[in-house]
Amino acid sequence: MLTQYNRQIPKDAICIIEMIEQAGFEAYIVGGCVRDLLMNRLPHDWDITTSAKPEEVKKIFRRTYDTGIKHGTVTVILNEEHYEVTTYRIEGEYKDFRRPTEVSFVDDITLDLSRRDFTMNAIAYHPVRGFIDPYHGQEDIKVGLIRSVRSATERFTEDALRILRAVRFSAQLGFKIEQDTLIGIEECKHLLTHISKERVRDEFLKICLSPRPEHLNELMELGLLEYIIPEFIGAYDTPQNHPHHIYNVAQHTIVAMQNVEPTVRLRLTMLLHDIGKIYTRTTDKHGIDHFHNHDKKSVEVEKKVLRTLKLDNRMIKEVGQLIHFHDYHIKHHVDKIYVKKMLREIGPELFDDLLKVHTADAKAQNPDKLEPKLHQLEKQRKLKEEVLAKNEPYHKGMMCITGSDLMEAGIPRGKEIGWLLDKALDKIIHHPENNTKEVLIDYCQKLYQDNISE
Repeated sequence: MLTQYNRQIPKDAICIIEMIEQAGFEAYIVGGCVRDLLMNRLPHDWDITTSAKPEEVKKIFRRTYDTGIKHGTVTVILNEEHYEVTTYRIEGEYKDFRRPTEVSFVDDITLDLSRRDFTMNAIAYHPVRGFIDPYHGQEDIKVGLIRSVRSATERFTEDALRILRAVRFSAQLGFKIEQDTLIGIEECKHLLTHISKERVRDEFLKICLSPRPEHLNELMELGLLEYIIPEFIGAYDTPQNHPHHIYNVAQHTIVAMQNVEPTVRLRLTMLLHDIGKIYTRTTDKHGIDHFHNHDKKSVEVEKKVLRTLKLDNRMIKEVGQLIHFHDYHIKHHVDKIYVKKMLREIGPELFDDLLKVHTADAKAQNPDKLEPKLHQLEKQRKLKEEVLAKNEPYHKGMMCITGSDLMEAGIPRGKEIGWLLDKALDKIIHHPENNTKEVLIDYCQKLYQDNISE
């Protein structure tokens, strides 16, 4: 059995353990990589813990650098690979509910494991001696349970971010959160106000990108949404009594997230694409709900939410564009002109994502009305491919004229230049055969003369 696990561990990691132990110390693989090893998942990192102090680790290896020397972590470079090696430690008081004010180095691996968050992450492994598992993490992994090490309240009071990590692990692994751990979350959730928005964002995005974005419901049930995205809470109380819908806004949103690939841009778009419906719902005399201009309201709320979560400006803009246009095809006739105008607005990459948004949105609506929507989306995709294949112009950079050409043709520099180029682009979007310098300059000159004569 040990050989089975050893085959999965990088030889360099085993070599580091052997070199540390040849120097007279203990060393183990520890934490998330051991959990992943037991679950037949490929670990992203291989962390090593040791009884050797940081300065002793640095003497053993030729190439190291200080990663978190105050907390006992040194990074060892072996064959160009980087491995974090951390001294066994226990932690002092957590005054900011995130990090200890001090750590104390110890010689006992079980003491080190006692400070870790969940039992599944409190397992150490040695290539010869096997597993050290004082909190029965292997059993919890087998039954799919997330359980705090010792007291849940103590672990969450030390580091309140562990509350969101519990839900994140549940979403990523499909594990259930154990009852006492749930009670600890309830008792300590208010401490999330002490955690930076960046840290909260990172855990929340991992939940959104997980195979189970429906764990948003768990965040709601545990009262955690108010510390992350309180704007979404009202979606649970917003019905959609409409022939095209079978879910309320919250459940429609979650099903839509399940039906789109896990990229930040797409999952955030689906998360927020209908959030404006909370504020725009009206009901007609037949009992049918309507949400006029909910796309505009959704963009407004999206900007507020993503700025609060410290997303970058580019992501905020692109998600906003996708939300703004997510219902556009319903309001306009879909033909090649429509496709070119959309390409002009958002470009080919976002256009492809917009089709994915439309598809996910449709799949989260009434299934009886799905097929015609998918047929229309396929039509859009084919029209877009045709436009690109024929190199039909859809933005100013594809035109045969520039502002300089218009000025050389006698049109004075000024705001009219931009207006004329917009008009010329609109002309060739409808009639691509007119994209010649002669035709477009003549067209712009006539427009200019007509404009100044009015």
